[in-house]
Amino acid sequence: MNSFTVRAARWSARHPWRAVLGWLVFVVLCLGIGSAVGVNSAKTADYRVGEAGRAEALAAEGHLERLSTEQVLISARSGTLDRHAAEAAAKDLTARMKRLPEVAGVAAPLLSENHDILMVEVSIKGEERDADAKVDALVAQTRAVQKAHPRLLLQETGSPSTSKGVDDQRDSDLALSEKITLPVTLLTLLLVFGSLTMAAVPLLLALSSIAAAVGLSMVTSHLSPDTGVGTNVILMIGLAVGVDYTLFYLKREREERARSGGRLGSEALVELAAATSGRAVVVSGLAVVASTATLYLASDVIFSSLATGTIVVVLVAVASSLTALPALLVLLGKRAERRAARRAERGKPVRRRDGDGGGRMWGALLRPASRHPLATLCVSVLALLALVTPLAGLKITEMSRDTHSREIPAMRVYDRLNEAFPEQRVTHQVVVRADAARSGEVTAALRKLTELTDADRLFAGASRIRTSADHRTSTLELKVPHLGNSDEAYDSLDHLRDDYLPATVGRIDGAEYGVSGDVARYTDYPAHQNSKLPLVLGALLLVTFAMTVYAFRSVVLGLIGVVLNLLSAAAALGLLVLVFQGTWAEGLLDFHSTGSIGSRVPLFLFVILFGLSMDYQVFVVSRIREAVLAGVPTRQAVLDGIRRSASVVTSAAVVMTTVFTSFVFLHIIEMKQIGFVLAAAVLLDAFVVRIMILPSAMLLLGEASWWPSLGVRRAARTPDHAGPKLPVVDVR
Repeated sequence: MNSFTVRAARWSARHPWRAVLGWLVFVVLCLGIGSAVGVNSAKTADYRVGEAGRAEALAAEGHLERLSTEQVLISARSGTLDRHAAEAAAKDLTARMKRLPEVAGVAAPLLSENHDILMVEVSIKGEERDADAKVDALVAQTRAVQKAHPRLLLQETGSPSTSKGVDDQRDSDLALSEKITLPVTLLTLLLVFGSLTMAAVPLLLALSSIAAAVGLSMVTSHLSPDTGVGTNVILMIGLAVGVDYTLFYLKREREERARSGGRLGSEALVELAAATSGRAVVVSGLAVVASTATLYLASDVIFSSLATGTIVVVLVAVASSLTALPALLVLLGKRAERRAARRAERGKPVRRRDGDGGGRMWGALLRPASRHPLATLCVSVLALLALVTPLAGLKITEMSRDTHSREIPAMRVYDRLNEAFPEQRVTHQVVVRADAARSGEVTAALRKLTELTDADRLFAGASRIRTSADHRTSTLELKVPHLGNSDEAYDSLDHLRDDYLPATVGRIDGAEYGVSGDVARYTDYPAHQNSKLPLVLGALLLVTFAMTVYAFRSVVLGLIGVVLNLLSAAAALGLLVLVFQGTWAEGLLDFHSTGSIGSRVPLFLFVILFGLSMDYQVFVVSRIREAVLAGVPTRQAVLDGIRRSASVVTSAAVVMTTVFTSFVFLHIIEMKQIGFVLAAAVLLDAFVVRIMILPSAMLLLGEASWWPSLGVRRAARTPDHAGPKLPVVDVR
């Protein structure tokens, strides 16, 4: 027993205060360095994909990119609008806005068709992604004009104010999530350990790991830009795996303590736990890291940010379990030993806890698999396949601004804007680049394009043609009087790309052209992701297979792991489709169905679940393999191993489910879907796959489960039916 995990645990066990202090210093340094270097946020260019991205790049090269805009609606508080008062307010607002350094320009006021709302549009300078940080200055001026004209109602909306509202709402939701998750997690751990001190250890280590990971993520953002979702995933995954890894380690230490009957000291018990559960934690962590790394193959800045946050927090959680946790266990163990000694001196019996992890309940749950493995396997697989069937109706879309919660004030104003000014709902930007000598041809072609769209009911008019200073780039904005998530908006984009553009600018030799805008982005992003899906899933399956074979030296278990992960992930995704693409659960889960699933959810589910499933796979099968290598027949090892690990796996699953379920309370529909599907997947994996399907499959396969492991075959030739013995530990 001289592996890296044992050596690390041994040092921490012999120098517990140094290890604990070193861990705290590490956390503080991570936060300090992260704060010093700051966050490198993703730029607008980092999000560009597909034709929309190429068109935006062409426009940016010609300095003709679209600027972020805010719309201020001026209306009467009651009755009809006083035109003179509204125009005076608009003039005041325009003058104030133009004086702001953040403002690029203010358009002439526009009156709605029914003459009850006057709209002033303000353009914001700089990066689209930075606009929400500048919007407060505009809102302040709107409020000042409102104060100066109390009889009118001034309301502001726009992409920047909406984005800021979403961020504020997300922060509020996350605070609520933490208020729910932390007490429930602590209560679960109290039920597992029966001790507040022992229950606090996993939670405190997980929180310290999250703090360190947040600091490190600021540093890594300078390698992979942060998109604003990194902290969310660090909180979600960090709490889940941080508690899980500590839980696995703690439970094993308690088992060994109970089994040794006081013959071994705390240092030796920690080394035993490190040699078994410690190794399982390292392998599990590496499996999550390797699985998550496949997200980089998606060539998407958001997935890269999710991957970086997950990898950082998992590695930190593994590090805490190898260093700070053994030290804490030794300190707590020695305190328990001193208490036991004092009780013995007073003639009181020493309190002992059962560390076996078995029990009647788990015996009952395992009974179907142990007595009727084939029937249990068939019924369980068929049940999961039944959950997979809704996948046939899966509809993936990019969640647009129209899906945001109406509790955000800017979204309620956005609805008023769409109703009063339907021509402002959607804008397609046509971008054309050609030789400067062909500038006249490009202008003529864009005018012809305008004539075609004017005759199409899907369009509502066009803006003037803009040409860059070098005459190489030209743009034309086309208005669409339909909501961005409507079929009509998507049809207008198809007409533009497939019919009108090829018939006009497409006939100019050497011209590059494309269409950008919100609808174009909503179309191109899922298409880009679908094109990368086979590569990511192929790499994910390969990584999962390789990690399982490495962990257990078994090709058979590698194949079983891949199949079971696919089955549980597909079943969870089918359940997601059943719940969120319909309307029957809207009241229950507080959401408005978009009739679709967020484009990032399926891929994120598969990658994260494959990694997290390895936690249970490694922990459960490691216990089984440990017994088999000690000479226990495979059938007995399977039943005993799963029975011993069932309680800790279930406890870990409850903790993970609690963390993920808390995200269902968020307002952001995509985060709600991610939280739901991960919670469902973890429950299916823990209670169906690991309790029903895995033992049934291994019982049916018998010794073939371990093919071609030489170690298991050698153990089978020299059986020792006395059961596994305590490993020899160097306690010098």
